[in-house]
Amino acid sequence: MPPATAGKIMLVGIGPGSVEHMTARARAAIAEADVVIGYVTYIKLVADLLEGKEIIRKSMTEELDRAVSALEAARAGKKVALISSGDAGVYGMAGPTYEVLFQSGWTPDDPVQVEIVPGASALNSCAALVGAPLTHDFCAISLSDLLTPWPTIARRLDAVAMADFVVALYNPKSGRRTRQIVEAQRLFLRHRRADTPVAIVKSAYRRRENIVFTTLDRMADADIGMLSTVLIGNSNTFVRNGLMVTPRGYANKYDMEEGGTTRAGEKAGRSLSTGLLGWLDTLQAEHAAGASIAALAARHRLPADYIAATLAEPWADEAVPAGEGEA
Repeated sequence: MPPATAGKIMLVGIGPGSVEHMTARARAAIAEADVVIGYVTYIKLVADLLEGKEIIRKSMTEELDRAVSALEAARAGKKVALISSGDAGVYGMAGPTYEVLFQSGWTPDDPVQVEIVPGASALNSCAALVGAPLTHDFCAISLSDLLTPWPTIARRLDAVAMADFVVALYNPKSGRRTRQIVEAQRLFLRHRRADTPVAIVKSAYRRRENIVFTTLDRMADADIGMLSTVLIGNSNTFVRNGLMVTPRGYANKYDMEEGGTTRAGEKAGRSLSTGLLGWLDTLQAEHAAGASIAALAARHRLPADYIAATLAEPWADEAVPAGEGEA
């Protein structure tokens, strides 16, 4: 006979691990849970919140088992908190759990409810400890090849290194996986300066927290493990007074040494003169002056077919109604 009340799976991101950095909803979800499931280390991080709970501890490589256990308990009418460090949707348990749910025939209309409780991911907590490295475009890449082919990881590393993203490397090194961080360094050095700032944060906001500032050419020599997150700056990132900062780009438009006045040729609240419309003007002029598609592609480091399609597309600088410019 089915239970009188259907259960619920709460995928709880506990943040970096310290209770004061958990959201109120994350703490409430654990409080209302009948069962708490998680990797043994994560269970220890929330031990003070687990009195009276049924605890299911799993090892690092048993993600699918955790999800299956959560579904079984929820089918039995229990409320389950399936915990992940950081955010459950960022290299956490949300993805594996949905895979198990869908395979079982679950749909959003199922009596078993699912809630994702967001938390601060490692890149957020580590960035907060070292300054403001993620103020401009960034991405995260895991170096774990347990489930992802290395050529796929390498292509992603090469692409983001060339595109000048700030990058957070997850799962950078373990006892068995020691060469991946060296290969990542090699790929980045193809596109980035050797003195590009790097911050390595281990166990952020936990008892053994450790922070090291280094440079790209020395990154692989640092003490890095599975509890580390590696933050690699872009071409504008700098370290000053022990803080790693990536500028947002205000200096491109405003003269910061002259009280923030708008630079010549720029307009407050409008795209840069080198933004899309300004660049299209330049591209058209260069092509009209005789530059080939191949030469333009090389000059702007963009695919030739993209340059050709852009030049072939008619466009006009549409007026922006008053008050609707970007802040």
